[in-house]
Amino acid sequence: MSILTQTLLVKPEMFVYQIPPRQSNRGYRGSDWNLANPDYTVRLRIIGEGNKCLIKMEDKISGEPFAECPVEQFPGPAVEPVTDSSRYFVLRVQDGSGTGRHAYLGVGFGDRADSFDFNVALQDFFKRERIEKEVASTPAPQLNLALKEGQKIHVNIAGGAAKSASDKPRPSGGGAIGILPPPPGGAGGNRTVQAPPAAAATSGAGGGFDDNAWGSFAGAGTTAAKGSDPFASNPGQSGSGASGGGSGWVQF
Repeated sequence: MSILTQTLLVKPEMFVYQIPPRQSNRGYRGSDWNLANPDYTVRLRIIGEGNKCLIKMEDKISGEPFAECPVEQFPGPAVEPVTDSSRYFVLRVQDGSGTGRHAYLGVGFGDRADSFDFNVALQDFFKRERIEKEVASTPAPQLNLALKEGQKIHVNIAGGAAKSASDKPRPSGGGAIGILPPPPGGAGGNRTVQAPPAAAATSGAGGGFDDNAWGSFAGAGTTAAKGSDPFASNPGQSGSGASGGGSGWVQF
């Protein structure tokens, strides 16, 4: 399994001082160093490898390693701030050959914002590691999703299935019948009108009319004789209708 490596902080300039041994337990003081004349000027790089943090000091031009400071906790013995300034620290650097030899170097920044970033990068890394350990050590709660005895589940389905045309309510037998659609052809189409059955049956032989089928007609108070033409002029009618050469109208 590969270990995740991430760069936490890079600063192009950091001052390095060779400091005298600590004389008492009161801590280191930056004023005891020759702050105006640092012994080295290096580039700072803080690397996170898994749950370990490593402070690397490299040459500003060639990038060759100058010293390394493994950090296991912060604040801790590997990184210790001085008592009289917020821009200077004491690092416990170790030999990279694995012999276990270590030495103490004083480091500092020319800008206060750089020293603030240095503190925050280390604090955030170890805070994240502490939270991950707490989460890993906390057992996950076991959820019992089984139904208890006699417990029921009610499911409400929104919308439901669409109703088909056959599901619509139909009118009862005593209801009114719907209006039939108009015949094909529209209002302007040609229509074929059939003659009444009685008239069609009697008009085929001689082309005349059956008086019995049409009933009796009365003209100007005179009853027409059976078998006479109903459309002939009425002999008892006076006026222009009687002298029209047989084109008079029958009165009902």
